[in-house]
Amino acid sequence: MTPPVPRTLLISPTDLRAIVAGVGLHALMDELIQSLTVALRELDDALTQVHKREGFSLSDGALPLGALEWMPVLRRGETLTMKVAGSCPANVLEAGLPTLIATHSVYDARTGHLMAVMDGVFATALRTGAASAVASRCLASPDSTVLGLVGCGAQAVTQLHALSRVFRLEQVLVHDLDPDAARSFVRRVAFLGLDVRPTLLADLEARADILCTATTVTAGSGPVISGHALKPHAHINAVGADRPGKTELPLALLRRSLVCPDFPSQARLEGECQQLHPDQIGPDLATVVQQPEEFQGWRLRNTVFDSTGHALEDQVVTRMLLEHARRMGLGTWVALEGLGGDPLDPYALVHGDAAGLTETPRRAAGS
Repeated sequence: MTPPVPRTLLISPTDLRAIVAGVGLHALMDELIQSLTVALRELDDALTQVHKREGFSLSDGALPLGALEWMPVLRRGETLTMKVAGSCPANVLEAGLPTLIATHSVYDARTGHLMAVMDGVFATALRTGAASAVASRCLASPDSTVLGLVGCGAQAVTQLHALSRVFRLEQVLVHDLDPDAARSFVRRVAFLGLDVRPTLLADLEARADILCTATTVTAGSGPVISGHALKPHAHINAVGADRPGKTELPLALLRRSLVCPDFPSQARLEGECQQLHPDQIGPDLATVVQQPEEFQGWRLRNTVFDSTGHALEDQVVTRMLLEHARRMGLGTWVALEGLGGDPLDPYALVHGDAAGLTETPRRAAGS
């Protein structure tokens, strides 16, 4: 009996909307925060191999445009998850597109077969917010009630959403160099029902228990906060640094804080950690999650989560969304690869022997 030809599950934005409608946005974020916590607690280098982000700089002649990068993570004997992301700060104003455009792909680690493909814009925003929530729950004062957001772009939305799920926030102070972005942010997060107020940067720094920086500051133009008047226990989630020379926090703040990178080898090249000597860098997030009692005392002091983006986070959010899609019968199965026919004949596709040549895409079972 001929085995079935493997197909690829495509998860469209319509499918993602159906997942959110069926599960609930709050429930989805709660699940992701918990799943990421478990993944970090159980992280085993013998089973999971994570590579740091690599890619190409994009330019139009001498004009820099951004970067096109990839982030792989291998679960040995199971799957390889790969995110390919374009990060182009001019997208919003010049093309009406998000700064970050991404896709997630999942491959069978035993055969190389492409198992699934989905949008990565929504997934990246979700997992970046969830990572800050995990770090803040470990490092910030549990009594934190005031959140400060510096930078009111797309990432700020999920930073607020995720942190609101693990802290009883009474007030949210926001600041952006573009006053329109700060004002529109209030509308974009109205679904959370929180007290959100645009304010001056100095006021935000002085009053925030937790502060998130998520800006598009260019390389060499930081820092974006002064760090002088922060509360003694303030915790900072630094999200914006993602390439060499780009930093958001002042060196003096980093030196007096416990700096916790998501992925040390990457953060030393692209994150706030590039400002520090290796001896000045604290434990990675996985260590903090695995040994929380070791860092309890830091909740009363300044701490920094250096969030450059960890491929493990992409694996966790991709798996979660795929599980919901399969449970709900969502997605479209297609034959993207020239499989079937004689495996020793590379021209099987030409002869019409490979699968999918005359078939039309079909929805997943149950849809």
